[in-house]
Amino acid sequence: MTKAETAVLPRRPTNLSIDGSLLREAKSLGINISRSAEAGIAEAVRRQKREQWLQDNAEALQSSNDFLDKNGLPLAQHRHF
Repeated sequence: MTKAETAVLPRRPTNLSIDGSLLREAKSLGINISRSAEAGIAEAVRRQKREQWLQDNAEALQSSNDFLDKNGLPLAQHRHF
């Protein structure tokens, strides 16, 4: 989901359990807890989607790598660097 798409969706309240000392320190530093939690969750979602994509496409990626190992880069003879 892009930033533009998430900006349109309404924000939903939720309950989180957070270490008390971490919460106090974040509040004392003026950190917006909701936005920080949202950013952390968004990053975790991105990482998980990436990992899932790599797993889903592992066979195709390996096949492509095997082809390059065996045949080299296509049109490599035309490279000037």
